[in-house]
Amino acid sequence: MYIMKKNKGILLFFLLFAAAGSARAEKADREQPILIDADRIQIDDAKKINTFEGNVVMTQGTLVIHADRVVVTQDAKGNKHATAYSAAHPVTFRQKEDGVNEYVEGQGDRAVYDSGADTLELFEHAWVKRGQDLVTGNYIYYDSQTQFFKSRGGEKTPTGRVHAVIHPKPKDKKAANPPDALAPSESLGQEAK
Repeated sequence: MYIMKKNKGILLFFLLFAAAGSARAEKADREQPILIDADRIQIDDAKKINTFEGNVVMTQGTLVIHADRVVVTQDAKGNKHATAYSAAHPVTFRQKEDGVNEYVEGQGDRAVYDSGADTLELFEHAWVKRGQDLVTGNYIYYDSQTQFFKSRGGEKTPTGRVHAVIHPKPKDKKAANPPDALAPSESLGQEAK
């Protein structure tokens, strides 16, 4: 019974977090090239594995990932899979939401980015923030196209549980104003004559 209540609470959190805003990541990000700056690079074309080390900054459109080390592989369809690692500080990311001047940002000890699916997974000491909303956990999955999040707690979180802060969405100013007063129709009674 406890597990069912716990899962319902987690599901409710994600529904509320998703409903807090309907913005998506910049649509053009997926069509942009992946740019990577680092202190060192090792390229293995035969295995399609590229390793970047030292102050790595990986960018695709508005998505920016900072890490100590990033290993990029390519699948048969040409999609890039990047695994970012951290030794001295967390892996961080930031991405602009489409149509608004707001960002989704977060961090973890390790991150896995899939360019084909447009997803990012954060592992250990992870958090993701959108506006004032925040979720923390041992694992966070983020789909930037659908704004879908899921998270799990674990030993590396302070309480072993997922933690979320969800702020109320501002009310629409137009909905608060009453509609203009209705005036009687002058032509309604004339049609019957």
